[in-house]
Amino acid sequence: MKRLLLSFLILICLNGCSDDEPNIAPRSSRVFDMGFTTWSYGPTLENVNETYSFIANNSHIYSEHIDSNIPWNAWINDETLPVAFTNEIAGRVDRKILSKERLLSVSLLNLDRDDLASDFDGTVPNYDSFDDESIRNAYFKHINFLVGEINPEYLVIAMEVNELRLKSPEKWEGYKNLIADVKSRIKALYPELKISESVTLHNLYQPDVANPQLYIDEIMGHVNQNDFVAISFYPFFKNLRSKSDIQTALDFLHTNATKKVAFVETAQLAQNLEIPNLNVSIDGSAASQTDYLEVLIENANNQAYEFIIWWAHRDYDALWETFPDELKDVGQIWRDTGLLDENGTERPAFTVWSESFLQ
Repeated sequence: MKRLLLSFLILICLNGCSDDEPNIAPRSSRVFDMGFTTWSYGPTLENVNETYSFIANNSHIYSEHIDSNIPWNAWINDETLPVAFTNEIAGRVDRKILSKERLLSVSLLNLDRDDLASDFDGTVPNYDSFDDESIRNAYFKHINFLVGEINPEYLVIAMEVNELRLKSPEKWEGYKNLIADVKSRIKALYPELKISESVTLHNLYQPDVANPQLYIDEIMGHVNQNDFVAISFYPFFKNLRSKSDIQTALDFLHTNATKKVAFVETAQLAQNLEIPNLNVSIDGSAASQTDYLEVLIENANNQAYEFIIWWAHRDYDALWETFPDELKDVGQIWRDTGLLDENGTERPAFTVWSESFLQ
């Protein structure tokens, strides 16, 4: 669902805000790294630059989260890349914070996570299977270009892939063949790059499927072959608010993960979420957000997570106000999950974040 929102952001201006510091700070004695995505809280150039500035001051790592269209036609036919695509990437490169580690997360899948992402003209390339040679080669070019531009230490080569297994199981084998091919080629070029595929914990824990254990074993068996286990987790999607409920979900993850865990995107509601058009009504509060972050950090220390990435550092009401009508409902889902509210006022969870960050 965030794909449409991310596509909207590429319309923002591109200049400014690179960091001149050449060296990444060492991890030293801390157990895990902490960071945010570069999702802006507002639509202006100033808002975008302030987001990167906040990240520079409050993160060890940050995520360039590219969940937008893929220029399939250009990659397949060796044509000029769309200006919207090259401008988006150029803006991210211009703002690169060289003193911080970087996670690059890229989505192969569409908004519903049931097919390939569409091209910039809204079309999807013709294919018999996800592992058609033309699709494999095009996606390799796409990932290779992005890795070369962003120069990350960590790569999520495809996002929320268990959703494809849930929604289009007939495409799962082709997906696995495609990603194995692309992953091996990227690894040959960047042997030090840590690569994974993310899965949604909220649709892996207590899954609504006919044979839950078979599904869990299949997904975890797949992702445990990666360099790390990459988790996307929004507990409010499953009405998980209490510390004990959150801990039970995390215990499930620890039992099934055999590699180091990294939360590549996560957040918890700080306000009630009411979206009548989507039939959504979910309780949220600053207290439950704080509870979640406290439990997450405790587990990150105890289980030696690789890192945790909070989705948005600040509520993006200002950005949301500029969304076209067709994006307003879906855009509201994550709007009130910031550690700062829409006015920039720190929520109690930000104190929890800061205390851990400064240790």
